[in-house]
Amino acid sequence: MGKLSLSCIVSLCCLQLSAQAWKDLHSGAIVVDTHNDILTTCFEKGLSFDKDLRGKTHSDLNRFAKGGVDVQIFSIWCDGTFINGKGYARATQQIDTLYAVQRRNPGRMSIVTNSGQLLQAVKEKKLAAMIGVEGGHMIENRLDYLDSLYNRGARYLTLTWNNSTPWASSAADESKGKQPKGLNDFGKQVVKHMNQLGMLVDLSHVGEQTFWDAINTTTQPVIVSHSCAYALCPVSRNLTDEQIKAVGKNGGVIHLNFYSGFLDSSFFKKNREFRRKHRAEVDSLRAAGTDSVIITETLAEKYKADAKQLRAPFSLLFDHLDHIVKLIGTDHVGLGSDYDGITSVPQQLDDVTRFPLITKELLRRGYTHLQINNILGGNFLRLLSTVENSAKP
Repeated sequence: MGKLSLSCIVSLCCLQLSAQAWKDLHSGAIVVDTHNDILTTCFEKGLSFDKDLRGKTHSDLNRFAKGGVDVQIFSIWCDGTFINGKGYARATQQIDTLYAVQRRNPGRMSIVTNSGQLLQAVKEKKLAAMIGVEGGHMIENRLDYLDSLYNRGARYLTLTWNNSTPWASSAADESKGKQPKGLNDFGKQVVKHMNQLGMLVDLSHVGEQTFWDAINTTTQPVIVSHSCAYALCPVSRNLTDEQIKAVGKNGGVIHLNFYSGFLDSSFFKKNREFRRKHRAEVDSLRAAGTDSVIITETLAEKYKADAKQLRAPFSLLFDHLDHIVKLIGTDHVGLGSDYDGITSVPQQLDDVTRFPLITKELLRRGYTHLQINNILGGNFLRLLSTVENSAKP
């Protein structure tokens, strides 16, 4: 074998230095993911995320560490059928589950409720676990339930999930014209009470009129925990340019969702074609009473090559980020993966271990180290600190 030329040696050294640069940047940042559904997934499937769940989920405790995730907000979720005394109970059960996992792993994770505790957990190299409640139906129209969830550690409430509440309309329902739009007087009271508690008002999932009512009611910056840009992918779950500008003016932060259907405008058409291709199996599973999400997961597992082709290009996540940055700057964007709550993730972002690739791509796209640190987690830390300091005892 001949000797390497000087130019080859220089090129190899540059590549190694470049790789080390983004790896060091990622490991040095406080990486925050504002939305992950692993807790609900484990609760429903009888799993525990402090076990090795590779091949079963996007996330587990070991993989959070491997991906350099320092702060994870665990979503507390149930669908709109959990009403009339069931929603709040379901939420508290899931919170109990999170506390049980923490008690088994005191040296690896800590449940935190404020920025000081968060920074201490990061310093101790523990996963800082936070709680977000995804759906206002879980407070069951009661402010005392909101207080109780806050006292258990919940630091954001998503005003609606896909189902509306009597006091707030969801994006899913508003887009179908199902009920009166926006926040009613009690809904505005909920927002004001969250401001008083120092609890983040989450505007993912809400209808457009609910969004504007909330923005005009809140006295504090809002969080959008897992949504993308409507201009690039026009689905009701994404934010229009005017909404994005309003979040920037409010001082809030938009955290990008990794779901292919919210990134790639062609996803749902391709997915319909995929399901038509396997219509006989879909019909058979439906006839057996199989849930739609389970049908999707079953097909994806059986036809892995086809399912992989449906996944959004890796680059689209950053196109959405770039779009938001052009409108309101790098201080108002972050990451809210929705891992374990979505059935299709972008190419390369197979699970939580792939977070470092985001840092690598941000660096490649020309973002500065400071901007990257803010996108990865600094913007959320600023938001959390601002809102918690506004609380009225």
